[in-house]
Amino acid sequence: MTTWITICDTCNRKETDTPDLSEEKNPLTDGERLAALVEAEAAGAALHTRRVSCLMSCSEGCNVAIQAPGKLSYTLGRFEPSPEAAEAIVAYARLHAESASGQVPFRQWPKAVKGHFITRHPPLPEAE
Repeated sequence: MTTWITICDTCNRKETDTPDLSEEKNPLTDGERLAALVEAEAAGAALHTRRVSCLMSCSEGCNVAIQAPGKLSYTLGRFEPSPEAAEAIVAYARLHAESASGQVPFRQWPKAVKGHFITRHPPLPEAE
């Protein structure tokens, strides 16, 4: 099963709710900047990434979801668009991919994802 990292590319952190998106100053949203960093970090890993426009947790931006069929899924947020955040997100996604259920023991979580979990969703039931 493939683990997906879904990255909201419309996120802006609270302190940048009304960013200057002019070409000269900041042409990208915080979500686009985080997405690029996560995509680069995940390159060559057995993970897939995708961008979506809005995970509906705007007050918690920047947000990502870690998902795989048949496994627990997680929404994480309150990330800065930084290389450290991208590295931790991908490291956690790798652990999620290695887990049969998607649950990763707390002691294995990368430090930079601790305190960033927003929701956990059970896997969808099998079709009857």
